[in-house]
Amino acid sequence: MRGVKENGGEILLPVRREGFPRLFAELMKRRSAAIGMGVVILLTLMSLFVPILHGGDPLQGTEAAAYLGPSFHHPFGTDVLGRDLFLRVFYGGRFSLAIGFSAVLLSLALGVPLGAVAGYAGGKVDAFLMRLIDLMLSFPSLLLAIVLTTLFGGASMSGLILSVGIVGIPQFARQMRGEVLAIREQEYVMAARALGFQHLRILFKHVLPNTIAPLTVLATLRVGTAILDAAGLSFLGLGVEVGVPEWGTMIKIGRDEMSQTIWPALFPGLALTLIVLGFNLFGDGLRDALDPKNK
Repeated sequence: MRGVKENGGEILLPVRREGFPRLFAELMKRRSAAIGMGVVILLTLMSLFVPILHGGDPLQGTEAAAYLGPSFHHPFGTDVLGRDLFLRVFYGGRFSLAIGFSAVLLSLALGVPLGAVAGYAGGKVDAFLMRLIDLMLSFPSLLLAIVLTTLFGGASMSGLILSVGIVGIPQFARQMRGEVLAIREQEYVMAARALGFQHLRILFKHVLPNTIAPLTVLATLRVGTAILDAAGLSFLGLGVEVGVPEWGTMIKIGRDEMSQTIWPALFPGLALTLIVLGFNLFGDGLRDALDPKNK
């Protein structure tokens, strides 16, 4: 509360929370968003710290410990080589999360400028850039990712990030174009043009700041999709290098061992499902919290 003096007295008015505290409070009002955020934070922290605290080697095991079921010493059991699945799942989470975030950053870096230029310039520039985007969207995303991964040299983490990142460009470009088309007709943008401001100044100071909210929501949702796309490519043998415990690769290996035990495929699959679900729930809640119509 804050005090405002009026006619010699003092009136207490509520202080309006702005910025991150207000956004966090809005998210906490939505149970699904809070659950999604909690799942993402929990899996991220466990992926960061479990391999450090565990102290074991996720790439080494003993044949005597092969195909053990869940126990106190091995909460997720072991695989065919006797490697601890609990350690491998969270160690692999580092790669899956790194691929997802890196691919989305690449999509943002390439898609946002394309959409901004298309929406602000209009005319032939807009038509040309949007036809390129439509051409990319005409291919199934998985098929396009497979082609790009092959072009970038096959199974490698860098190739996986590039292919998944490029596949995500059209979503950001079209979102950005739509936002710019709406914002450029606002009175403050038209006033900036009338005052003779340069186009780059108008874009960076008056247009782009007003597109942060929808782009943040799209990026949050896209991280889960990017992780799932990367896991799909790894499952097809086009993902990370052989031996790297990424979730898609672990599911592929676990599928081949299901005649012996289900644990090597079950726990990476659950981790992948939970992280994608968490990002989707969090993204949906973030969209509602940032929507001015809900205020």
